[in-house]
Amino acid sequence: MPLDETNNESYRYLRSVGNKWQFNVEDVHPKMLERLYKRFDTFDLDTDGKMNMDEIMYWPDRMRQLVNATDEQVEKMRSAVYTFFFNKGVDPVNGLKREDWVEANRVFAEAERERERRGEASMIALLSNAYYDVLDDDGDGTVDVEELKTMMKAFDVPQEAAYTFFQKADTDKTGKLERPELVHLFRKFWMEPYDPQWDGVYAYKY
Repeated sequence: MPLDETNNESYRYLRSVGNKWQFNVEDVHPKMLERLYKRFDTFDLDTDGKMNMDEIMYWPDRMRQLVNATDEQVEKMRSAVYTFFFNKGVDPVNGLKREDWVEANRVFAEAERERERRGEASMIALLSNAYYDVLDDDGDGTVDVEELKTMMKAFDVPQEAAYTFFQKADTDKTGKLERPELVHLFRKFWMEPYDPQWDGVYAYKY
């Protein structure tokens, strides 16, 4: 069944505000296709070609074991992960098939652009800020390289990626990551059209 406003939250949102955007796979760079499919395969823990919410929630639960965060912060992170991936097309009952993953990502990206144009809250910022709160182990309001390593470990990414990620994200070169910098990099790497300058962000895992 093709994705549309009857079975995908991002299409539903776009149509509700009069946005008629439609997916065309030819608009997606081959490198971005490769990146997205690698990401899907990381989440598809039982390799059945379908991503479900239980598999999604494995990752924040894994992070919970690695951080010094309050129960409230962890539950906020779990809620943000659920909301983010629900809007990204992972149905709580039926999951999301691998063959629909790229389209689900691209329509989500368009929905994010629409929310930005309309001054509405960003789903990327929601997720990024929830991660930020649990990563900020010393509570100083910023994230350093050592704290970033925790995120890499939690998501099964080589910890050396913390250095490449940090280098790209720390745009003001303060040696600390602030909230907007994390949001900016997530958006550039996962949501915007392919740009080779971001290839090494996760130490080439994606």
